[in-house]
Amino acid sequence: MESLGTENSLGSIRIADEVVEVIAGLAASEVEGVVGMSGGLVGDLANMLARNKNLSKGVKVEVGEHEVAVDLFIVVEYGVSIPDVALSVQEAVKEGIESMTGLKVVEANVHVQGVNFKPLPEAKEEDLRLK
Repeated sequence: MESLGTENSLGSIRIADEVVEVIAGLAASEVEGVVGMSGGLVGDLANMLARNKNLSKGVKVEVGEHEVAVDLFIVVEYGVSIPDVALSVQEAVKEGIESMTGLKVVEANVHVQGVNFKPLPEAKEEDLRLK
């Protein structure tokens, strides 16, 4: 477990990579058009079997002394503008990480892993009859 650290006259401050991942995951999942985060097939299967909600799912970070690079793996809602949603995710993640940690986000790479299709409403039987 890597952590970011700074020293001051009172001591040191350490922020674990996992904290940065959770901040990024929450910020991304709150963007309209994002249905969820994807940990890839293996990660999604492991989360289903464990029945836990991993708040850093679908997020990888590389934290340096004062900078961070983030990779986000998302699933979007069908019908949204993927470039617009991806840009909103980048902006939300950058703002969240920078305001909460003081780290400078140098990269926020968005990987769209899937599209969620809403089920169509079932047609009523009388609508299907030919008149």
